[in-house]
Amino acid sequence: MTATAARLVEAAQQLSTSVGALRFSAPVSHVYNPLDYAWGIHRNYLERYGAGRKRVVFLGMNPGPFGMAQTGVPFGEIGAVRDWLGLAGAVGQPAQSNPKRPVEGFACKRAEVSGQRLWGLFRARFGDPRQFFADHFVANYCPLVFFDQGRNLTPDKLPAAESRPLLAACNTHLRAMVAALEPEWVIGVGAWAEKRAAEALDGLPLRFGRILHPSPASPAANRGWAEAASRQLAELGIWED
Repeated sequence: MTATAARLVEAAQQLSTSVGALRFSAPVSHVYNPLDYAWGIHRNYLERYGAGRKRVVFLGMNPGPFGMAQTGVPFGEIGAVRDWLGLAGAVGQPAQSNPKRPVEGFACKRAEVSGQRLWGLFRARFGDPRQFFADHFVANYCPLVFFDQGRNLTPDKLPAAESRPLLAACNTHLRAMVAALEPEWVIGVGAWAEKRAAEALDGLPLRFGRILHPSPASPAANRGWAEAASRQLAELGIWED
């Protein structure tokens, strides 16, 4: 394991411990921490693809219920993680399972559309994942999945008293990750992630931007997301047309 990857692993372990100690009230019914029960896969992701300095870090909000919640990999749609990133293995169970959103690991049959779109774009453009990760990395700002029974809750919907310690832990981790990877750019996948990155990393010699979130809940993302994201990255000067 490279020194950079080792720093990422240590930072992720610290983040998992910090957020694992937090407690959340209604309407949150269940909280999943994939850095705990899917740690083996996440660690393999960091070790394999977190080596060396990256020019661009893509930062998502938090895990999706059929992506990272199942695989431990950011935007971790099953097919992309298994077939393109070459990662697989046993996934455990969260401390309190949500019967409406079970963790089935790589046996999960549900599709994570955001992950299909994001990793699909990178695969189409770079072919080999090693080509992509030579200059890029993908992470989530917050590692936790929140549910209101069968409904997914995003971290921006938490009350301030509960979000404050969560954001503090996530900020600490983000700064540690950026210190290890030394990127030029941090690109939020969506506006919320961009805002969190800009606040957490204020004062550092970084450039910030964002791409359209690939969620199917976004009408704009359903009208040619890959083309829109590629155009945004070209306009920022990160990718060439």
